[in-house]
Amino acid sequence: MTGLPVRAATMRTRGFTLIELVVTLALLGVLAMMAAPMAELAVQRSREQELRGALRELRMAIDRYKRAAEQGLIARSLGASGYPPNLDVLVQGVANLQDPKGGLIYFLRRLPRDPFVSTEAAMSATGWGLRSYASAPDDPQEGDDVFDVYSRTPGIGLNGVPYREW
Repeated sequence: MTGLPVRAATMRTRGFTLIELVVTLALLGVLAMMAAPMAELAVQRSREQELRGALRELRMAIDRYKRAAEQGLIARSLGASGYPPNLDVLVQGVANLQDPKGGLIYFLRRLPRDPFVSTEAAMSATGWGLRSYASAPDDPQEGDDVFDVYSRTPGIGLNGVPYREW
């Protein structure tokens, strides 16, 4: 008689009850639901940092081109602003007027991509919005030169400012 109760007691401690499994799965589900928005926020923050870096790199290259034009290193026509005619010029290079061998001046190794654009346009100059020197700051328009660049992404950043205005 003593053997039956001991055996029944050991059989109960071997596994989990259905309620314990359901509660455990419910807790895991709640934790997963809390982690998903945090992961999305981390991805957005990472893309925004990449966008800031890309805009900074492009704007610095445009400013270096302008400085080289003012120093007479680059040929420019009379009445031209001195800014590059397009973004591809920054990568392809421009003839150095002060180099007797006719070398080129490069301002970028490659065009940085807009991290929010997932098409082929992201890898080319058409992925960026361009503002010419003659364009108003509140309504950027393309023109004969590239004075500034902006993202064409319609979203709003974590700081509350639309990406187009960065």
